[in-house]
Amino acid sequence: MNPYDVLKERGFIFQVTDEQAIGKLFDKKRVTAYIGFDPTADSLHAGSLVPIMSLAHLQRNGHRPIGLVGGGTGLVGDPSGRTETRKLLSIDELHRNGEALKRQLSHFISFDEGKALLLNNADWLVNLNYIEFLRDVGKHFSVNRMLSAESVKQRLEQGLTFIEFNYMVLQAYDFYVLNRDYDCDLQMGGQDQWGNIVAGIDLTRRLSGKEIFGVTFPLITNSAGEKFGKSVKGAVWLDAEKTSPYDYYQFFRNTMDSDVGRYLGLFTFLPMKEVHGLVSLKPPLLNRTKEILAFEATMINHGEEEAQKAFRASTEKFGEADPGLTVETSSSIARAGGGTAESPSASIGRSKLDKGFTVVDALLAAGLVSSKSEGRRLIQQGGAYVEGRRVSDENEALSERDFKEGALDLRAGKKRHMRLMLE
Repeated sequence: MNPYDVLKERGFIFQVTDEQAIGKLFDKKRVTAYIGFDPTADSLHAGSLVPIMSLAHLQRNGHRPIGLVGGGTGLVGDPSGRTETRKLLSIDELHRNGEALKRQLSHFISFDEGKALLLNNADWLVNLNYIEFLRDVGKHFSVNRMLSAESVKQRLEQGLTFIEFNYMVLQAYDFYVLNRDYDCDLQMGGQDQWGNIVAGIDLTRRLSGKEIFGVTFPLITNSAGEKFGKSVKGAVWLDAEKTSPYDYYQFFRNTMDSDVGRYLGLFTFLPMKEVHGLVSLKPPLLNRTKEILAFEATMINHGEEEAQKAFRASTEKFGEADPGLTVETSSSIARAGGGTAESPSASIGRSKLDKGFTVVDALLAAGLVSSKSEGRRLIQQGGAYVEGRRVSDENEALSERDFKEGALDLRAGKKRHMRLMLE
């Protein structure tokens, strides 16, 4: 398939320099495309997954990705998307981090037989002659245009150092070198990289007369609207030593309902027809969709064995989503050993029963209703059952005696069953 169409369908595309031309480019040749990765830490993080997965999709559809480790630009620090100056690391620190990033990228992309390239821009940036660079490259940059770039404008109020101001010039030069030496026609990156990408396209046109292209991805943010990254509290790392496979699994398992479809498109390789079927499910069945998302994402990064362990540990602790899901899937949960329990379940702490726990509370805790008012309506309409008995009183209280062998069978309507367990 044309990988641009794949990326667009899966939700990767935010901005593009020339959509029609990029589509035609993929149709007529094996395209080499690159993304830069910041080596200021010894691990990539959840915010890096969108660019990584985009390169994986390119490779799966017959094209050649370049993962560019910013060993040279890392000495300067990218101001894009930042509210403060990055900590500057030594060359040795950047080299060690770069080697770690190479190992992580290989989990997603095959570098065998030239199928992908892993390069470090320190190879051509560190030994540049400053005066020659200013005369040959710097003369093509307009300071007025650089100041209008969003990544620069956002930092001017907080203060932008001269060394950071040079970053755009260096990244633009990267694109030119990759096009010149590796026939790289496309740069991709987060939406905050738009100004840097356009600068590289313009520089290459001025120096060699060649037409090259750019694509940006939407930034993934947390509930507070912060970009996922190393500096965000609770950052989710790809390195198992920093974020365990179990915690990695839980990060995706706890995805908000509204984000499940988007994350399935971005962070898994499931066919989009399957994704649409999974997202069409309503709670509590949507919890099974979240399990599939978590299992697939964990398997891609940590391998199938670790994904199985994380799934089993999660279901032992929190209970399993509905095992009767009939939508065809990639057999994610079957591989993990899921779907075998007699009934889907959820858990509550025994202390909940000390505070006045009603049938409405139980329905809500089991995920059979999304709010207490919905639970009360369900009872009023005669659709709520406890241990097979229809409930008529919305204020009916439950005690530990009602939990036979620590479990309570609940039903909403004819088909939606849940088993509420006491921890």
